[in-house]
Amino acid sequence: MIAHLRGTLVERDTSAVVVDVNGVGYRVLVPETVLATLPSEGEPVHLLTILYVREDEMSLYGFLTAEQRRLFEMLLSVNGVGPKAALSLLSVMDAEQLAMAIAAEDIKRLTGAPGVGTKIAQRITMELKEKAAEIAWQRKVERLAAKGKPLPSDKLEDAVEALVALGYSRTDARRAAETAVRSLPADAETAAVVRSALQVLTTGR
Repeated sequence: MIAHLRGTLVERDTSAVVVDVNGVGYRVLVPETVLATLPSEGEPVHLLTILYVREDEMSLYGFLTAEQRRLFEMLLSVNGVGPKAALSLLSVMDAEQLAMAIAAEDIKRLTGAPGVGTKIAQRITMELKEKAAEIAWQRKVERLAAKGKPLPSDKLEDAVEALVALGYSRTDARRAAETAVRSLPADAETAAVVRSALQVLTTGR
């Protein structure tokens, strides 16, 4: 498996780039959100990659962050979602926006990606909602930490705000967070409260 490429960007078009690594050129398909932030031709580049192999296809897909690559892999795990649809979703939204859309079951936003119909979007949200919520939550934590802003000390209120940000009503978010807090140890992290609350919201228990 080719996990990453570090070399020189020698060619680019609307959906792919060619990276020269020690004299070997690798053609890598990338989302538009990645393409827009890549350096100019002749500049060094580093891409995290996934080698997609099927009987009639062997393609290399590239990303700038582990988060993007993880979402791509998660999408491929959903029945009916191929690399073209996954790439399309990551082209119209960045990783955080896509994770939020999946977690919030925003079917309208997901179907805004070419090649993604309502049934596929519903299947994606059903299978990936909790995992996507964790990614969105972790991204929020990292963003606040980068700004030097610690998370609020009240785990319950913080979990409620996180769930509201993911698209739940404040009433449902508070009910689920309160249920989650009662079922967890007193020293449980806020992320654990959010995960448990999401299970309450998705299973009704």
